[in-house]
Amino acid sequence: MYEYAIAWEWLTFAVRWLHVITAIAWIGSSFYFIALDLGLVRRPHLPPGAYGEEWQVHGGGFYHIQKYLVAPAAMPEHLTWFKWESYVTWLSGFALLCLVYYGGADLFLIDRNVLDVSTPVAILISLASLGLGWVLYDLLCKSPLGKNTWGLMIVLYFILVAMAWGYTQVFTGRAAFLHLGAFTATIMSANVFFIIMPNQRVVVADLIAGRIPDPKYGVIAKQRSTHNNYLTLPVIFFMLSNHYPLAFATAFNWIIAALVFLMGVTIRHWFNTTHARKGKPTWTWLVTALLFVLIMWLSTVPKVLTGESAGLAPSAQRFASNDHFPAVRDLVSTRCSMCHAAEPVWEGLRAAPKDVIFESESQIALHAREIYLQAGRSHAMPPGNVTGMTKEERALITAWFETAAEGS
Repeated sequence: MYEYAIAWEWLTFAVRWLHVITAIAWIGSSFYFIALDLGLVRRPHLPPGAYGEEWQVHGGGFYHIQKYLVAPAAMPEHLTWFKWESYVTWLSGFALLCLVYYGGADLFLIDRNVLDVSTPVAILISLASLGLGWVLYDLLCKSPLGKNTWGLMIVLYFILVAMAWGYTQVFTGRAAFLHLGAFTATIMSANVFFIIMPNQRVVVADLIAGRIPDPKYGVIAKQRSTHNNYLTLPVIFFMLSNHYPLAFATAFNWIIAALVFLMGVTIRHWFNTTHARKGKPTWTWLVTALLFVLIMWLSTVPKVLTGESAGLAPSAQRFASNDHFPAVRDLVSTRCSMCHAAEPVWEGLRAAPKDVIFESESQIALHAREIYLQAGRSHAMPPGNVTGMTKEERALITAWFETAAEGS
């Protein structure tokens, strides 16, 4: 079984790498086209149907770009589509959700002090929330409210805040933030799959058939693309948040999430305004900094981290009853407790890394696989071996886990 644990760890690493690569590609192209669109200049010499143009320099050459607001007079011979970046980002993210949070639900997804549910029920709640989020968002965009840009944005913001609160009432803090990112990313990717791409296909089909495309398809696609633009940065924050317990594992985590969405708006407003050549609203950086300071304050007042599971899961029981466990327990308490404690004594730490605490036998047993991978089969922990863990002690951890795993 220990071979399975190693293979699983490398699989999650590979999927995470794929997710980051495709996310960079998607975000990069999205930001580029938004900046390009905002920087277009209308000039009298443009061909019929062209909305604007822009000259750019990069990589030792000049680029002359023109945009047709609806479509050119005829179908271009070569047309590049931008879609797979979005699709693969979502698919790899969902795969990572399955591998880490569904596969390790007892550790990462479910906090029985928050909501005592079985793994299948927790997974169903997760899946349902992602699907229902898109349906609700899409209905709002297609309703009369969808024609009011600011009204729609305000309603959508409060929906996101409500989801932030709701997720913290169901899952662990880490899983709540991850799901909030997945909830938002699902809306973004679904915008591409269900709205933007189909609308573009309609326009292409009209061109091929010699018909004049209806401008409404471009207007609708542009609205969804703009929404994606303002949601991107919060999604990145939530992707990174699982490494920082002060973000996800404090009493006011859902308020922190609400403020993150506001920071996404202020940051993108500066870039979008600058790209549109409408000035440089530097006040947005001051507001962003103040919001971040407020987040820092909320993360420590009061300092309340999410709780551990009320009981020891059967899957962890074998690690607590193993013959090597008493020695491993004493070893972990000696080498790891200065950081992995409710009140860390290591200078500069205000919370246990990743909210992993080793103050009881059940907590150590629940994290058996992580201890094995981080301190047994690798030297990742303790960081820089600051507590002087020996080769013999690492061998003990390895023997403990592998013996218990083989006996399961």
